[in-house]
Amino acid sequence: MICVNLDSSLTPAAFLASEEALLDATESGGPEVLCFWESARPFVAVGFGQSVEREVDLPACRAANVPILRRHSGGGAVVQGPGCLNYALILRQDTHPALGTVGESNRWIMERNRRALQSVLGTAAVASVRGHTDLALRSADGVERKVSGNAQRRRKSALLFHGTLLYSLESLGGESSLNLLRFPSLQPEYRGSRSHADFVSTIPSTASALTDAWKREWEALAPGLPPDSASVEALVASRYALESWNFRR
Repeated sequence: MICVNLDSSLTPAAFLASEEALLDATESGGPEVLCFWESARPFVAVGFGQSVEREVDLPACRAANVPILRRHSGGGAVVQGPGCLNYALILRQDTHPALGTVGESNRWIMERNRRALQSVLGTAAVASVRGHTDLALRSADGVERKVSGNAQRRRKSALLFHGTLLYSLESLGGESSLNLLRFPSLQPEYRGSRSHADFVSTIPSTASALTDAWKREWEALAPGLPPDSASVEALVASRYALESWNFRR
């Protein structure tokens, strides 16, 4: 597996397009990939099937000049920007028996991600997989708070599994950044109707330590190149830069 690092100066649309371009390359016979990126500019990413008006506070985003883009994977809306380390795994389904179904993929990948996170935490906190694809930390008072949301997109022979590792709300402007989102239409049971500020927390670590842990867990030690710019630009132009795509629901 190769490891690809995207430049933080890319546009929000280019980050999402780059992930899809890497998936296209693996689907066409290329290597498996672990990709990392962290946007220098805040933006909101909504899941493929979500309603923007239902999940996002549009007036707040417009007032803060925060763009809204639609991913090509499922999952919920999330605020992106400095302090949000994103990883993307692109795996070939025929080489991993545990990737046969959506549920099997979720369980296998999330357990490995939990193990990577726990290796960073040591004895400072306990990491667990909650809901279907959340990583949560349990505090001393026994309360679990979400630090990572994840989703997948399946093709015929390859899949993309990606997520955000939240390590600094301050970099996003503090808890006020969470006000860009409405209370979600779907919530895992362990959330218990808590507000974003009460439910979401940060990982007591750094981006470099988290990157190293994920690389070790997934044995992604060979450096790789970002997708070619022509593929990324084509996806941006045909999808991620279009209001008809981003606001289709």
